[in-house]
Amino acid sequence: QVQLVESGGGLVQAGGSLRLSCAASGTILRINAMGWYRQAPGQQRELVALITSGGSTNYGDSVKGRFTISRDNAKNTVYLQMNSLKPEDTGVYYCNAGGVRTTRTFIPEYWGQGSQVTVSS
Repeated sequence: QVQLVESGGGLVQAGGSLRLSCAASGTILRINAMGWYRQAPGQQRELVALITSGGSTNYGDSVKGRFTISRDNAKNTVYLQMNSLKPEDTGVYYCNAGGVRTTRTFIPEYWGQGSQVTVSS
């Protein structure tokens, strides 16, 4: 079975930066896409950034120009560099892996447990 290990969350002041990492472990053969979603209190979960194995990216409108997603396919790891952070970026950030093929099964979508990011004003 797949596990997603998230790291890099924490507390930062507005205008600062954080770098999130998410590493998928297990007997993984291929992951088609990896990315980050976030959920603020009282809000729905929303796309932050997504990257495919081919390098195509998709960003939420609110983070374009400030966040950059990258991926190391060999390590099954995705990174999210978050710059110019704003208080409205505060929330729980969930790593997501889509189209996960292991040696035994195929998992359409898999979620990490979430990492808290808090941006103070």
